[in-house]
Amino acid sequence: MEIAIIAHDGKKAEMVQFLNEHREILQQKNINLVSTGTTGEKVSKAGFQVTAMLSGPLGGDAQIAARVAEGKCNMVIFFRDPLDKHPHEPDILMLMRLCDVHNVALATNPTTAELLIKAI
Repeated sequence: MEIAIIAHDGKKAEMVQFLNEHREILQQKNINLVSTGTTGEKVSKAGFQVTAMLSGPLGGDAQIAARVAEGKCNMVIFFRDPLDKHPHEPDILMLMRLCDVHNVALATNPTTAELLIKAI
């Protein structure tokens, strides 16, 4: 199973904390993590194996959206910062739309992400 993890700058520490709290489940289920570039760097430093795409503003969100459309990605956990502006907002909306089109589970906050992880 492939899970994409993305976090805006103000949410990256929260993503690492979330993954640490659910490390056992991720390891037991042999989950493959993919991420946008900077999120991948932070997660990798925390000891997780992750395949990092480009940074979000440089096309990483679009790369993950393509994986969703191709049927490679089974779940997206995207800790968004709703209080900040993002120059790549069209890519973010495209990713969310493709999750809906392809019926891929999408969590945009830790509470929803926890429900999805526990359901694996």
